[in-house]
Formats: sequence, structure tokens, C-alpha cells
Amino acid sequence: MRDNSDKNKTAPTPPKAINWITMALLTTVAVASIRGLPAMAPYGLASILLYVIPAVVFLIPTALVSAELASGWEGGVFGWVNAAYGGNAGMFAIWQQWVQNVVWFPAQLAFFAAALAYIFDPGLANNGLFVGIVIIAVYWIANHLALRGVETFSQVGSKGLIVGTLIPVLVLVVLAVVFISTGGKSYITGSEASFIPVWAGFASIVLIISNFLSYAGMEMNAVHVTDMHNPEKTFPKAMLLACILILLVFIPGTLAISVCLPASGINLTTGVLQAFDVMFSYVGIAWGTHVMAALIVIGILASVVIWIPGPSKGLLLVGQEGYLPPWFQKTNKNGMQENILLVQGTAVTVLALFFAFIPSVQEAFWILSAMCVQLYLIMYVMMFLSAMRLRKTEPDKKRGFRVPAMGVVASLGLIASVLAFVIGFFQPAGANMNPLVYAGILLAGILLLGTWPMFISRYKKSGWDLRQKDKTESEQGT
Repeated sequence: MRDNSDKNKTAPTPPKAINWITMALLTTVAVASIRGLPAMAPYGLASILLYVIPAVVFLIPTALVSAELASGWEGGVFGWVNAAYGGNAGMFAIWQQWVQNVVWFPAQLAFFAAALAYIFDPGLANNGLFVGIVIIAVYWIANHLALRGVETFSQVGSKGLIVGTLIPVLVLVVLAVVFISTGGKSYITGSEASFIPVWAGFASIVLIISNFLSYAGMEMNAVHVTDMHNPEKTFPKAMLLACILILLVFIPGTLAISVCLPASGINLTTGVLQAFDVMFSYVGIAWGTHVMAALIVIGILASVVIWIPGPSKGLLLVGQEGYLPPWFQKTNKNGMQENILLVQGTAVTVLALFFAFIPSVQEAFWILSAMCVQLYLIMYVMMFLSAMRLRKTEPDKKRGFRVPAMGVVASLGLIASVLAFVIGFFQPAGANMNPLVYAGILLAGILLLGTWPMFISRYKKSGWDLRQKDKTESEQGT
């Protein structure tokens, strides 16, 4: 008689629950967080160029390459790198995507805490203990929603994007137009030179490179491509729509903040709400900031719900290939990777304490944000290399979409990713730490968090591959 635990060995086959518009919205909510708008707002009209350059050399190559790979190979990043370089490389790549995601959660939820504080007491936004408690509580609520399966998190994500990101950005832009047209003091100058960032030597390069990862996550939902109807055609359409929506969130939203706040007065975690404060007070409805803060809270929760199952599902696929112990391969009745999510939540909880014990919330924000960028870039380097290799090794493989001039497009993304990784060790303006300490913490974080696949692969056991075990048992049964 077989053990009942066998039912956990293979995830149930989910229904086709995601159409291409929903996939576009899920990708947009994964990428277009309004959390990052205050970082670019001090540059005014020059922020347009600071968004366009990374879009050309990173966003577009990532969208195109991931669309081709997803239309030819299942399994997301792991499936792509595995096809090109083998399972160990695939595991290393998906691990970087997963572990950076773990580091990203506290940084994203710190913004959630700031928005929540604005509803009750804005002073709490800089209270590390409050921020840490909120991160932990909200993460586990989002985790519970993600465990309910594809249909639940796709609905939460798509609706949360509209309510918590698109509507606040639209209101912000409309208020900025009203503010300017009725005589409000604008901090944006209209000179032609203001479209060009002031050159500050190497610091300017750091600024442009650091903005590349504003667009990170375009490939993340490719792991759910099997939940789409006709993904060969619909996934590329979803990527195109997502690119348009992302730019419409970033550029107008950033300029709206620049209009009403002086560059020196923009707070990295509360800048969006500062702008709402100024403009709602200007039109005589100061309570509007509380409403927008509540909507933003919903949007951030939606983005977290989307990110929780994405990379972790990639890790589940790695486990089911025999690269992780059986305990990590367990799924619940909805086919969700419950034990991986348990480990992920424990790590997020530990990192949340980072905010509670570091004197400056903004320093913690900078460190965690930079660390997840560096880890993520390792994965992108491997993704672009895999795309180029698969064009050579499997040129006849059926793909629903082919990138024009793959060598040029993927090389552009690869070079951008390598440059961003190297320059990422130099702290951007706004992070007021000792440069050596800053670089040392990043390097230590990368080594501590990113090298585990090397050890796991070295000590993996044949018994971890439950597919082989099932095959052997089946043969014995016959």
C-alpha cells in the first residue's frame, strides 16, 4: 500500500486561468511599482531620458527575449537556462531570481508601511519597529492569498494594479495638471537643457545604470505561461502591452511629483504621498491623501501577492527535476509550493528585523534594494546568454515568436546587465554610507545568499528525483 504523501509529489494541473490581458496586467504590477518614482523625481524633465535609456537597452531586450523563450520552452528561467546550459546552471539562475525576490519583499513592504502610516500617523513611516512589524504581518497575509492558487493571485494582481497603481498615478497626473494650470508653483523648469541630466561624472553613470532594474521582472510571470491559452501568440502581445503600461506609470507619475516638490525635499519612501499632500491641500481636499494612501496599500499588496508565487514556482520546478529534497517539492491542494513558501516567509521575517534595528529606515531601504538588484542581474546575464546559445544549438525549435536580430538584442541586454552589476557596487547619490562598507555589505550579501546552489548541486541525491522513483515503482508493479 502506498503512502498518502505520494499525492504531494506532483502538483495538480491547474486550469487555463490567465488570458493575455491579465498576463499583461500581472507583468505590469510586478514591474511598475510607484515606490521607485521618488528616486527619479528630483531630476525633473531629465528623468524622461533616465527612463528611456534603460528602457531601450534593458526593458525592450528583456521583453523580446523572454517572449521568444517562453514561446518555445516551458519552465520560465529554469527551463530556458536548463535547455541551454544544463540543470545545474538552470538551478543557479532561478535561485538568483528567487533569492533576490526574498530580499525585495522587505524593501517593497517598507513602502507599504509608509503608505499605511500616512493613513494614521505619518511620523510612523520612519519608525523602524513599526515598519518591521508591518512587513511581517502583510507578507504573511499576501502569502495566504498566494497559496489559494493561480486564479486567486491572478485576480488579486490584475485588479490590484488598476486600483492601487493605475488609479493613483492617474490622479497624481491630473492633480499636477490642475496644479500647474491654476498657478501653482512648479519646480520643473521648461528650458531645453532641463531634458538632459546634469553630468556629474561617474555618479551620472551610476544613476543611469541603477535605474535599469526599475524594469526588472518582465520575465517573472513567464513561469505561468502554461496557464495561458495559445501562449505562443498571446504572451508576446502581453509583453507589448505591459511595456506601454509600465512607461505610462513611470514617466508621467515621476513628472507629477517633480512638479510640486523641490528636489531636496523628496523622501525616498514617502515622496509619492508628499506630492499628494501638497496637491490635495492645494485643491482644498487634504483628506484625499488618506484615500490615495489606502489605494496604494492595495496596489502594493497586489504586487507582493504576484511576486510570492512567481520565482518560488520556478524553484518548485527545479525541485521536481531532482535538484531539491522532496520536502521542498510538496504542494497543497491548489498546486502551490507550500513548503518553499514557508521557507521564503521565514527569510522575509528575518530580513524585516533589519528595518527594526537599523537607525535609518532609508539606509536599510538602500541596502536591501541594491542587494536584490545585484542578485537579479546575475540571472539576467544567464538569461541573455541562454537566448543566444539556443538560437545556435536549437535553431529549428518551434517558437511562437522570434526576436528580430537576436544577437544584437540579447547582446544589448547582456552588456547592460554586466555594466549594471559592476557599477552597482558604487552607491548612488542619496545613500550616505561609507563607500567601502556599502560595497562590502553588497558583496557579502551576494556570496551569502547567491552561492547556495553550488553546495546543493554538489550534495544532491538520486532519491530527490521523485519522477525516477515513481517510474521504478511503476515498472516493479508491472
